[in-house]
Amino acid sequence: MEVKALQVLNGPPNDLLLEAGALVGLEGPSGAGKSLFFKALADLIPHQGLVMLEGQSQAGFAAPLWRKRVGYLPAESAWWSDQVESHFQFPAFVPFEALGLSRDLLNGPVSRLSTGEKQRLALLRLLENKPQVLLLDEPTASLDRASRGLLEAFLLDYLAKSGGAAIFTSHDPEQLVRLASKRYQMENLALSEVP
Repeated sequence: MEVKALQVLNGPPNDLLLEAGALVGLEGPSGAGKSLFFKALADLIPHQGLVMLEGQSQAGFAAPLWRKRVGYLPAESAWWSDQVESHFQFPAFVPFEALGLSRDLLNGPVSRLSTGEKQRLALLRLLENKPQVLLLDEPTASLDRASRGLLEAFLLDYLAKSGGAAIFTSHDPEQLVRLASKRYQMENLALSEVP
């Protein structure tokens, strides 16, 4: 993914090159614009500038196709049906156990899920589309240490096998150093590389 002069609201233009296999960390204080940046990359909000995937502009894709190729996981996932199973296209092929989840969760209501279970299930749901780029907004914020470790290992494995790339936000400096191949800071909608 290549981003050129991307502007959200009245923020400055931002550039970013996301290479295949990269896991990029995005840090910054709450309210700095990280989620808005992700929403612009996912084509969910109005923005200016150029976002390209494999040399093709975001504007050249139908919105649903772009959102399958560029998958956005918000900090709080949305659930549109009461039953967990109805959120998955092919539940038999979803690797629930890889993220420490029981397949039995499929048979229950969303209302019984913990915040951490919802976040891990939302990631698995997103991956059913096999996106080339993942935009993960605080994917481990609600997880205990063991679940966080499973998700981190799963994500690294997914990127290695798929050749995809990901950007994730975190307020955990150790996690950013541990996982990110490159790090960026966002402040007042301005993106800068962390040396």
